[in-house]
Amino acid sequence: MYDFAIIGEWLTFAVRWLHVITAIAWIGSSFYFIALDLGLRKHAALPPGAFGEEWQVHGGGFYHIQKYLVAPDAMPEHLTWFKWESYATWLSGFALLCLVYYGGAGLYLVDPNVADLSIPVAILISLASLAFGWVAYDLLCKSRFGEDNRRLMILLYVILVAMAWGYTQVFTGRAAFLHLGAFTATIMTANVFLIIMPNQRIVVADLKAGRTPDPKYGKIAKQRSTHNNYLTLPVIFLMLSNHNPLAFATEFNWIIASLVFLMGVTIRHYFNTMHAHKGDASRANWTWLATTLLFLAIIWLSTLGSVRDDGQTEQAALTPLQQRFADAEGFEDVAGTVMGRCSMCHAAEPAWEGILWPPKGVLLETEHQIARYAREIYLHSGRSHAMPPANVSWMEEAERKGIMRWYESAVAGGE
Repeated sequence: MYDFAIIGEWLTFAVRWLHVITAIAWIGSSFYFIALDLGLRKHAALPPGAFGEEWQVHGGGFYHIQKYLVAPDAMPEHLTWFKWESYATWLSGFALLCLVYYGGAGLYLVDPNVADLSIPVAILISLASLAFGWVAYDLLCKSRFGEDNRRLMILLYVILVAMAWGYTQVFTGRAAFLHLGAFTATIMTANVFLIIMPNQRIVVADLKAGRTPDPKYGKIAKQRSTHNNYLTLPVIFLMLSNHNPLAFATEFNWIIASLVFLMGVTIRHYFNTMHAHKGDASRANWTWLATTLLFLAIIWLSTLGSVRDDGQTEQAALTPLQQRFADAEGFEDVAGTVMGRCSMCHAAEPAWEGILWPPKGVLLETEHQIARYAREIYLHSGRSHAMPPANVSWMEEAERKGIMRWYESAVAGGE
């Protein structure tokens, strides 16, 4: 049924919405606690075992917060755990990965011009890379090398750069950026699920049993939480990158991704310094210049070479479903409509004034490319009037109905 395209689109939107909501919740709590941690003040009147305290005002009231590095003397009656935001963010993100990149692997994941992979092999590489990221990172953290946190974060950055390059050698540019984000987010959520939460449970169990908790568990959790704090902003960029082909579909996309991680570090360093309330916070102002220079370097890199077409050339074989669209009745008329109304923008060299690269990297210059994007054409120009934007090329209602008849007849013919 052609309705599956509509249902699939709304399902993807719902999962994406859930992913954004849960990510906001996780990032918000993460940023808040890091800022709270850095702003704690120590003084002699603190209760025994308390590391520091902070007074805050919000919502018409005052909050008095105290932190215990190990644990208080007795287990509090009410204890709030922060974990579900992280779990829900990763689960919804993985669901979105399955819906968009595994379900649409022939269009969004595999680029025969980069690596001639079958869809099952590409999906296996994707899953294996996420598992590899956590195992390698965790082993490094637990090794002697990981005892020096600064040294460890430098090596982690080297690994992320290597993964950025590696992903661009096997997947489309869009999928490479998304996977780099998923690679990093998997490490972050696994930190919560496999390290931070178990360590906190050990401390709680010791308190209930009347034992003095070992401070090493809090120290380990703090290290992983700090890593998560510095990795958050690059992950957000990579989550949103599918809207910007100048980032993911250019020749030096892996270098751009690598610089984004440095921008994340400089931005977080500035805010962490501000929140620490230690001495002159203006000493961190250099991060604004560093971030600006990094961003200018990214813009410059995006102009070098050409925007890649992510597997839309004639060498990219059509899937059986895409071939059915190419063979369906009415395809020639639809192809003529799309080439006449859409290809002035969706071209390797757009003719529309002010557009220098094809929007989202989508090319619609040939019948082959049109067949590959049949579903998107149907949803954006048939079922809705999203494209052309503001109907600037005057696509007629009869042409939109023709697109709908063509798509729906092709799908119905395969049932």
